[in-house]
Amino acid sequence: MMNILEAIEVRRSCRTFINEPIPTTEFNDLKKLVDQYNQRSGLSMALLEDGSDAFNGLRKSYGMFKGVKSLLVIKGKQSDMHRAEKAGYYGELIVLEATILGLGSCWVGGTYDKKNSILNVLPDEVLEAVIPIGYPADSPTLTEKVIHKLIHRRVKPLEHFYKSDVSLPEWFIRGIEAVRKAPSAVNKQPVRFSLENGITTAYVELDDGFKLIDLGVAKLHFELATDRKFETGNYGILNVEVEE
Repeated sequence: MMNILEAIEVRRSCRTFINEPIPTTEFNDLKKLVDQYNQRSGLSMALLEDGSDAFNGLRKSYGMFKGVKSLLVIKGKQSDMHRAEKAGYYGELIVLEATILGLGSCWVGGTYDKKNSILNVLPDEVLEAVIPIGYPADSPTLTEKVIHKLIHRRVKPLEHFYKSDVSLPEWFIRGIEAVRKAPSAVNKQPVRFSLENGITTAYVELDDGFKLIDLGVAKLHFELATDRKFETGNYGILNVEVEE
């Protein structure tokens, strides 16, 4: 079985699934992780065996998703100022764990029925995103092929992601390489990393829309590649846990 760093390498967005629930063993494994991460983060993520109703009908999904069944619903308290970043961080952890189990997934921010009762969003909660999870279909649809080609047409250079006042250490390069492989809204990859005056920070310049979710995803990838940990929040500082 692959490890979580290998999962970063092989994961790609999947929009066409076999229209079946996740098998019981894999579903229960992911459900346990969801429960653990909810306790750790204060989020209220939910893994639904059948969340397909949120994607039923061309009007909501624009035909971009096929065969959706199991669904991760990512939501948190309105009062949690770091809710969106946590959604990105812990949602991506589930995505990578699903990849290890041989499952496909896709971050979805808008092309679904956000008001569907199956999502069970309480009055004091905010729905941040959903993630369909399941076995990829053998042959992706033409729509999926076109979307993948448009979104992944160019890998951004390393210099796009950072600024630094020193020569880059090896561990920092490892972190940025992992960030390059992180999913983000329409592949904008807005998260930047600063290594200046001996301090590493991660930030987005305008913390609106899905950028804070992207921040959480990017921080996770950087941490997994470097065995270090960021403080929560925009411009959070990296705490060095491993010296080289």
